[in-house]
Amino acid sequence: MVEAIDRSKDRPSDPRNREVVFPANDPLNGNLATPINSSPLVRAYINNLPAYRQGLTPIRRGLEVGLAHGYWIVGPFAKFNPLRDTEVGTLTALFATVGLLIISTLAISLYGASNPPAPTVTITTPNPPEALKTGEGWNEYGTGFLIGGVGGAIVAYFILANVDVFKNFLNFIHV
Repeated sequence: MVEAIDRSKDRPSDPRNREVVFPANDPLNGNLATPINSSPLVRAYINNLPAYRQGLTPIRRGLEVGLAHGYWIVGPFAKFNPLRDTEVGTLTALFATVGLLIISTLAISLYGASNPPAPTVTITTPNPPEALKTGEGWNEYGTGFLIGGVGGAIVAYFILANVDVFKNFLNFIHV
């Protein structure tokens, strides 16, 4: 058995002798190509996220990211706030979400004002967006983030506030 293992070490075609993790472009930057991050499926998924999708303006990127964040942040605030069992529980969640979105937008704007470095080219994002290389691009992104976030939060609030209406509607269709 040991002899078979020793013989396989001399054959480069043996799959056990292939490197699974190898440096991508430059071994000094810590960007390693693994079977996960270099697979076509993962690369396609990451490059279709709004942060990296080609052809979007910064405000559109921020709008898409903000919609998602505003929508999903309302849920935890509605479920875990101190007023969750009162009539104003979901409204409190909406206000808390808008407050968090305003704080996040201020943080994005401050980052844009700090003269941020250019986006890093990695294995999964070989073409980072050009617009996020400037402070103006980050400010537009922050504007879109706030508008989209508030819109997503309002949609989530509307759904949470009208769960009974939707439930009755679905029962009406089912009968």
